Amino acid sequence: MLVPLKNMNGQQVGEVELSDAVFAAPINSALMHQALLRQLANARLGTHDTKERGEVSGGGRKPWRQKGTGRARQGSTRAPNWVGGGTVFGPTPRKYTQALPKKMHRHALRSALSVKAAGGNVLVVDQIAVDAPKTKVAVQMLSALGASQQSVLLVTAEKSAALWSSTRNLPQVKTVQSGYLNIRDLLGYDLLLLTREAVDSIELWLGSDLPSRRATGEETEL
Repeated sequence: MLVPLKNMNGQQVGEVELSDAVFAAPINSALMHQALLRQLANARLGTHDTKERGEVSGGGRKPWRQKGTGRARQGSTRAPNWVGGGTVFGPTPRKYTQALPKKMHRHALRSALSVKAAGGNVLVVDQIAVDAPKTKVAVQMLSALGASQQSVLLVTAEKSAALWSSTRNLPQVKTVQSGYLNIRDLLGYDLLLLTREAVDSIELWLGSDLPSRRATGEETEL
């Protein structure tokens, strides 16, 4: 798959070939949904907690005697039917962690990348050179690339503090390294903006568990 290669000014400086194994893989919607639910579940802290009647302070004395008052018998003012009493079957701390095999995770990422590529929502730039943190530079670059009206996931191969600082004030833009690419961001942003080095890094990462051509019985041309 050939896509235009542009510079920061929006000018096309060539073409880059995206691996069909990564950017044109079979799309598995069910697997993407499972991977998304797993990521959302793993992000939950699970620190919610309510007190049962035995954990609420007070209520040690019987509010009134058992018989002779004409009222219903009560053993404690911290029973669930009392205001300020304990909670019945309330949430307690727990783990929401879900497991997902590594190959399924990578397949889900390939499916999401393929959805972006099929919809024409993948842009590749040769490099992004930002010397100092300036939001104005990031805005000008996105405007030149025609991405100023969309939410953008900017993926780089290496960490750049200047670039991250230049985009952090833009609510519609998120900058991540290629090694931290995840299903939630891929599905949550309209446009995927990749650097040339990030493309190589992603293809090396997500193509590492695919069977080789020799293993599948195909012959390569010399």
